[in-house]
Amino acid sequence: MRRPGIGLVLLTMALAALLLPLSGIWVLRLYESALVRQTESELIAQAALVAAAYRAAWRAAGGSAEEGVPVDPRWTRAPGYDAPWLPRGASLDLADDPVLPPPPDPSPAATAPSPAALAAGAALGPVLREAQRTTLAGMRVVDARGTAVAGTGEAAGGSLLGQEEVARALAGEPVSVLRRRGRRTPPPLLGPLARNAEVRVFTALPVLEGDRAIGAVLLSRTPSTIGEALYGKRWHLAGLSLLLLAAVGGLAWLGAAAIGRPLRAVTDQAKRAARGERGAMAHPAPAAVREVAELAAALSTMAGTLERRADYIRDFAAHVSHEFKTPLTTIRGTVELLRDHLDEMGGEERARFLGHLDQEAERLSRLVRRLLELARADVARPAGTADAGAVLEALAARHRAAGLAVTLDISDPGPFPMAEEALEAVAGHLLDNAARHAGAGAHVTLLLRREGGEAVLTVADDGPGIAAADRERVFAPFFTTARASGGTGLGLAIVRSLVAAHGGTVALLDRPGTPGAAFEVRLPSPPPGSG
Repeated sequence: MRRPGIGLVLLTMALAALLLPLSGIWVLRLYESALVRQTESELIAQAALVAAAYRAAWRAAGGSAEEGVPVDPRWTRAPGYDAPWLPRGASLDLADDPVLPPPPDPSPAATAPSPAALAAGAALGPVLREAQRTTLAGMRVVDARGTAVAGTGEAAGGSLLGQEEVARALAGEPVSVLRRRGRRTPPPLLGPLARNAEVRVFTALPVLEGDRAIGAVLLSRTPSTIGEALYGKRWHLAGLSLLLLAAVGGLAWLGAAAIGRPLRAVTDQAKRAARGERGAMAHPAPAAVREVAELAAALSTMAGTLERRADYIRDFAAHVSHEFKTPLTTIRGTVELLRDHLDEMGGEERARFLGHLDQEAERLSRLVRRLLELARADVARPAGTADAGAVLEALAARHRAAGLAVTLDISDPGPFPMAEEALEAVAGHLLDNAARHAGAGAHVTLLLRREGGEAVLTVADDGPGIAAADRERVFAPFFTTARASGGTGLGLAIVRSLVAAHGGTVALLDRPGTPGAAFEVRLPSPPPGSG
């Protein structure tokens, strides 16, 4: 199965993010409402001009304010503005405002318009019809009683009081409503998306003379559809789309360069390391992204650890092979001698050769036990604490019984941050090392104290000490200067592994002018009273 690259994934995500605003327009009808409010704003501005023109013509024709009807004072003064300022903004929302039925047909007028209203309407009618050729808006002007005196459609004379917005305008309220269109039209561009093609915006504005309404202006127009608006801006939109696609492509390329290239470099290094190439990941590939840099560094560290582990295993196997080879060679040679000359040997000679076999078998057995201890020490984990006093007393008694002089100096009998079995192994190997190398009549001191936040165990002897040339190798597996006396060279290696597993350190102290050797173990100490 072919998986997509990170560049393709980033490009897909960027394109999806780019399409989210379009989906928002589809769901919330944001752009449709914007087009409706744009149409309403235009009609409000046109209605204000028509109302001002009608008022001027009506005054010129000798109209009297007594012809008007009183209006609610709240419509003649806008909050925060001093008269005669009456600003009005668009407020229609296709998602929230109801869509009313188509407007009813005009009804017969109850009374004839006043001469001033008729004269003003006659003067204004040609202007409205001429303006309609540009604005495409239907325009009507009614007198104070709702009778049409001028317009762009049907002849004047009918009453428009049955139309809600006209009645509210004659009461002094400027009002805008949405109504369904009265006749079917061809399907608009973009089909169901252009819902505003099925509605018409009606704006009614009172014509005021003081605190009385002398008439009203009613304007209506169908707002532009989304398809028409987008088509009108098609070249701008095409350029914007190309710019956005170029930006998305550039961002995807940038993301792929910042993430994909370093990942490919890390992958190539990892493949080379998997093929066995040493040092393939010694220098992590540079990366600008933090997570990629951390991944590269972690893989480099892991590869270095595996290489060191492989080196350790190879060297360890070579040492084990060497250590086993000598006793096995001795055993094999002794067996051949016994097989060929057993009948010719005296009892004392046979006993000597059998003693050699027993010694070499014991040496192999001891070596196997030490290897098992070292293996366990390499994977040991901290587990609990120990009563150091009891453990060290038991070890000292056992070594005293074997002829080694041991002195205990325990200044802090609190819990030791190491399990009893581990502490017994650490202190036991250090005592065995002293007994094996310090010589007959040597004296060993075990000192346990707390120093700051650490528990410190020191094992010191007064023997000949360790040669300067050997000090750097004392903790190396299989290094020993007492092989003839049964040393395996694994005791101090086991001590180092156990101490390291518990977060501590072990070191050979440098004591100029003081005879013997001293090893110091330091471990993070638990708080007093814990255990």
